Amino acid sequence: MAQRKPKKMGRPKVKIDWEEFDKLCLIQCTLSEIADWFKCSESTIVRKCKTDKHLTFEGYYKKHSSGGRISLRRSQFKAATKGNPALLVWLGKQYLGQKDQQGDSAESPDGLARKMREAAKAMEEKEHG
Repeated sequence: MAQRKPKKMGRPKVKIDWEEFDKLCLIQCTLSEIADWFKCSESTIVRKCKTDKHLTFEGYYKKHSSGGRISLRRSQFKAATKGNPALLVWLGKQYLGQKDQQGDSAESPDGLARKMREAAKAMEEKEHG
């Protein structure tokens, strides 16, 4: 009599396509988004990184996501140097320590107008005083 193979119990094993996983890291997907992509739980992703790649999820993600940040930074610099004013301002703040003028400084339009009114008032008082 032929023996029957025992039925496997439990959920089917999740197969991770590591090339696809790397691409998801590159475009800065979150752990939750990566788990959704592979139709599994976040804990499965964390466990697979540990068992298949011998790294924590954080370690693996850091290693494979930096290329995406570099590519994004490169694109931002290109757009800024082509004259995108918003990016020029933002990059100046991020990398050059520049900041918006706050309040009523003499260099701001409001501050300059205030200074001009004060000077005009002082001159008027001097003429009539």
